[in-house]
Amino acid sequence: MKIAVAGGGAFGTALAVALALDGKAVTLWARDADAVATMQTTRTNPRLEGVILPDNLTATNDIVDLFAADIILLATPAQTLRGFLQTHAKHLTGKSLVACCKGIDLTTMTGPVTTIRDCVPSATAAMLTGPSFAADISRGLPTALTLACEDDAQGKVLQAELSTLTLRLYRTTDTIGAELGGALKNVMAIACGVCMGAGFGESARAALITRGFPEMQRLAVKLGANPDTLAGLSGFGDLALTCTSDQSRNYRYGLSIGKGEAFDANTTVEGAATARAVRQLAKNLQIDLPICNVVADLTEDKLTAKQALAALLSRPLKEE
Repeated sequence: MKIAVAGGGAFGTALAVALALDGKAVTLWARDADAVATMQTTRTNPRLEGVILPDNLTATNDIVDLFAADIILLATPAQTLRGFLQTHAKHLTGKSLVACCKGIDLTTMTGPVTTIRDCVPSATAAMLTGPSFAADISRGLPTALTLACEDDAQGKVLQAELSTLTLRLYRTTDTIGAELGGALKNVMAIACGVCMGAGFGESARAALITRGFPEMQRLAVKLGANPDTLAGLSGFGDLALTCTSDQSRNYRYGLSIGKGEAFDANTTVEGAATARAVRQLAKNLQIDLPICNVVADLTEDKLTAKQALAALLSRPLKEE
């Protein structure tokens, strides 16, 4: 099967590199012609320093090359995924579309797999998610991810095609749980970044991770997910990674809030939009998600870090 990756950022490039190093011919599509020219001539991507693009990885900005693939990994931001799919739906009919972004669409309140199903009903919709950084994947460091596909037979095909010697994929049919685990851990990563940036300490961060996890499960179960999915790679695994490492953009964004510093406006922070979507979902579903609500307010400058802490600590005492 022909494999292509849509999105020439760090993560999309890393996935393309990992698959190419495993001997697969891979097409990497990016809309930026200058970025593609750089990749073609230097065999490097400035967004992924120190990584050489294998010869069997073809970089292109011609979208026709993307449509020639049977399996397309969608490494585009969650908030732009729907627009991309709607624009190109007729060329994606019948293909296997694997979302590699983590977030909840602010307009529709849906995750990436649901978005694929809505926009391209004939496609096989799947999601690749879990604890991973682009730098690790591209360097061939061992990484385990969740491949979520409601059609288990198709999931097995994708699992076989996308697994490599160092990229180990575990399969699930619980796409809702995988969507929400990947999206909500970004919100918690922002909270933990704020915590450390404001100097609240490691113990406070541990408390946020511990109390944030049941919030993730609470919303996921309400929306039809299996709670065990959230305890796996796509939930707890990703939560542990992104809440404790400054390689995480969401964590670094939270750090900047906690320190009162500006953050690079050109860096995609999926958790900021997701927090606002979750705040609305919590209101609609009448679910208590205090950490998510506080993070949403922090991203809109409605609270300072100290005010957010006070809001959480002033909640009524209760059993664990």
